[in-house]
Amino acid sequence: MNKYIAGIFFASALLGAFCSCTTPEAKSKIVINEVLVDNQENFQDDYGVHSGWVEIFNTSYNSVNLAGCYLKVSSEPGDTLSYFIPKGDVLTAISPRQHALFWADGAPRRGTFHTNFVLSKTKDNWIGLYDSGKKLLDEIVVPAGVLKTDQSYARISDGSDEWEVKDDSETKYVTPSTNNQTLEGNPKMDKFEQHDSAGFGMTITAMCVVFTGLILLYISFRIVGKIAVKLRKRNAMKAHNITDKQEAKERRLGEAPGDVIAAIAMALHEAQGSDHDVEETILTISRVKRSYSPWSSKIYTLRENPHKK
Repeated sequence: MNKYIAGIFFASALLGAFCSCTTPEAKSKIVINEVLVDNQENFQDDYGVHSGWVEIFNTSYNSVNLAGCYLKVSSEPGDTLSYFIPKGDVLTAISPRQHALFWADGAPRRGTFHTNFVLSKTKDNWIGLYDSGKKLLDEIVVPAGVLKTDQSYARISDGSDEWEVKDDSETKYVTPSTNNQTLEGNPKMDKFEQHDSAGFGMTITAMCVVFTGLILLYISFRIVGKIAVKLRKRNAMKAHNITDKQEAKERRLGEAPGDVIAAIAMALHEAQGSDHDVEETILTISRVKRSYSPWSSKIYTLRENPHKK
């Protein structure tokens, strides 16, 4: 018995270890999306100062709060600066698929989004993003000598795994606090326009869809109407204790008389407001002229003198 229990325990431990080894690590919801090191004429902060910046992107479709997280930067081995993102600022909550920009100006007293470190312009910059439990969420190394003035090191598209240098060309321009890749057209629409430039295919397809829907509605109403008539006739036969369908047909059981149909039609017609009287919308108030009114009589306000005998 002990050997059997030990075998089950060993198999469970082995299965758990195997699952833990083969389960892929969950990808972080917030990632470092774009970095600019040497800012001379690029985006300015709220003080009008040109500084390097680090952009963070929320890849999820839920809001994520950066309060309590850490931004760490190192340009030399063993020399790491850590910036604690303070709590209490509502702006640290990043909306779904949105960005947050942190200025690497070494002036944290300027606000929540101003860090206590400055990016090196001559050495590699390792940047790490940690959660409140100091668990690494994302990291990136910006190589030295790759970026020139006002150029950024960014993901090709928001949250993608591939990085590129944005040099302010027509297709690769610096995008602080916005999408790294802007789509100027819809590939599906362009392909459709290429194959059907005049729109005849779209017109025929739309008309087919509309008329098919109308035909299906007609068939549905016909079927429902026939079922309703059969049920009404069957209930009428049960009410009159008649089992012969021919007799029920001769007596017209379950069929509404013409006067009933006419009354229903008239009621529906009147309900639409066509036969209602036109009411006068002007309210006239006429003053009532009375020579005597008990509540305003002066008799009750005068002092009554005693009668002399």
